[in-house]
Amino acid sequence: MNRNEQQIMDIDQNEINREDDMNFTITPWEVSGGLDDDNLYIKLIKKFGTQSIDDLLISRIQEITGEIHPLLKQRYFFSHRDLGWIFDKYQHGEKFYLYTGRGPSGMVHLGHILPWIFTKYLQEKFDVKLLFQITDDEKFLYNINLSRGQIKKFTYENILDIIAVGFKPELTKIIIDTIHIKHLYPIALDISRKITFSTAKAAFGFSNNTNIGMIGFPPIQASPCFLPSVLENKPTPVLIPAAIDQDPYWRITRDVAEKLGYYKPAQIHSKFLPSLTMNSKMSSSKPDDAVLTTDEPEVVVKKIKSSLTGGQPTVAIQRELGGNPNKCPVFWYLKYFFDSEKKSNERFYRCTSGNLLCGECKNNLADNSKDFIIEFKKNRERAKNVISDFILDGKSDEVESIQNA
Repeated sequence: MNRNEQQIMDIDQNEINREDDMNFTITPWEVSGGLDDDNLYIKLIKKFGTQSIDDLLISRIQEITGEIHPLLKQRYFFSHRDLGWIFDKYQHGEKFYLYTGRGPSGMVHLGHILPWIFTKYLQEKFDVKLLFQITDDEKFLYNINLSRGQIKKFTYENILDIIAVGFKPELTKIIIDTIHIKHLYPIALDISRKITFSTAKAAFGFSNNTNIGMIGFPPIQASPCFLPSVLENKPTPVLIPAAIDQDPYWRITRDVAEKLGYYKPAQIHSKFLPSLTMNSKMSSSKPDDAVLTTDEPEVVVKKIKSSLTGGQPTVAIQRELGGNPNKCPVFWYLKYFFDSEKKSNERFYRCTSGNLLCGECKNNLADNSKDFIIEFKKNRERAKNVISDFILDGKSDEVESIQNA
């Protein structure tokens, strides 16, 4: 652990979120407020002690892959730990694993899909294996209103979404914690013995009211960082593409990695796709403010047409003063999902100059989103027939258990 990481480990979560410094809350379980703060991600880099993705790293990715993914070019992925180190390993013939995950507390929405699309790009360009963890245990422990039966149903539905993104089955394995715990628990035990409660409390903000299941969960989520080394029978680099709210897990994981004989996991962090009200990140727990992959096309259109924007109260004022695309979820979705860089820049200029009204942007987003969801739902249907190709062990009883949720 370097000095910067140690300083971060010593900061209590309540200190990270204090209101006099930031008007938002960022934890692995809650992201709220402040997403329209222009300096949000600069503040998060400073608070979490990560590094920004600069032009030099972008150029290096282009050199290796032959292209720059739009989500990188537009800085949707904006922060990292040890990304240059991962590239060093790769260019010296040492392939890495990708590792990301999903907590099945509800249906999947567009905000979940973006990092997965980028993960697919990494898998294809670097020709590397992916471990995709389903933390059904965490969601049962944290969401006291969800039954195990409900979480099991969400697990099945979420797996369909993961497969529908288009990951290569021969390079992708989905790990479900409650089913595949035998692969994770031995590693989790080693991790647990190296992490004190004081460290976990500082990283996650645990209190006397936190159930002991949640206190003991972080090593389970850390385990896939080291599982590739077990599977390959040698220290194996791991790169984690995920939203930056998950960073506390990897900070403590990096702290113990070398003590256990593993590489520190590298990370690449994404921003948050805001809800249709712009008050927080898009969340499946607030389905009216999110575009779900299972929504009917007419529902998608209705949600978008009802969304908030960065526009002015009246057309006349919009023409005079222009809108604020940085505070507009409609603009964000168009920018990161559907617009080319050129088109997005043009849209930004037309909005801020008063030559573009919100209705046009809503119509553009509604049409594009509807087409996207229609095609994605077809992929979800096809996914039902290939689940066994993606599950870690692929045993018939495991697949049957998932399908009978």
